[in-house]
Amino acid sequence: MKKMTAIALGLGMMAMTGIASAADGQAIYKQVCFACHDSGAAGAPKLGDKAAWAPRIAQGKDALYHSALNGKNAMPPKGGRMDMADDDIKAAVDYMVSQAK
Repeated sequence: MKKMTAIALGLGMMAMTGIASAADGQAIYKQVCFACHDSGAAGAPKLGDKAAWAPRIAQGKDALYHSALNGKNAMPPKGGRMDMADDDIKAAVDYMVSQAK
């Protein structure tokens, strides 16, 4: 019985982590990414613009993560927030992708 309780607890915590990541991605977007991705500044694809995001999404998440972490064109690495963890930036990318589907 203790083993089943431990498994259930572990699965519950994993599920909660997924929910937290989505919320964190939106919060990070609102802190860092919105400045360019809300307005389309410097050619940034706007949040929710399916047509602009489609070719980027087609390249795969690893390509999106690479661009966000290392910079691309006018976008600086990590949107200029080098203090942010890679996983935080990836969560913001995941949020933006979810808004373009």
